[in-house]
Amino acid sequence: MHTNSDTARNQHPPRDMPLAIYRCYETTFLALIIHQIDAAYWQEGDMFGVPGGVQGFLVFNALAVGAILLGYRELLMGGRWELHAAVLCGSLGLATAGIHIWFAAIGREEFHLPLSIAAIIACGASGIALLELTRRLSRRRRAAQVS
Repeated sequence: MHTNSDTARNQHPPRDMPLAIYRCYETTFLALIIHQIDAAYWQEGDMFGVPGGVQGFLVFNALAVGAILLGYRELLMGGRWELHAAVLCGSLGLATAGIHIWFAAIGREEFHLPLSIAAIIACGASGIALLELTRRLSRRRRAAQVS
């Protein structure tokens, strides 16, 4: 059952949310999805020792994509966890890039095709941008509360 506060919250997302945060969230989310499609090709679940083989890999991705999708809803609706959702998404993008850079540095041969590399770079770059924009907005909101 919806309360009046739920309805008001859902109809009026925060006006101080920069459009760039939405765009960076969408870009990071898309890059992560593309990477996970690529990861299925490279059998990334085996690289990480995910139990259950491809079934475990699918469960992991259902949970990860579901969490990021719910986070995006939180961001769109101006929910109390919107900034946490942006941090989660940005952190996953940055972590994905960092892990795969490390894999390349130790000589792993997976993910060396041009579009694989582009997806990993997009995860990292958009993740960093999302984290920085979220940090700035959080700082601005804290300053406004003090004033």
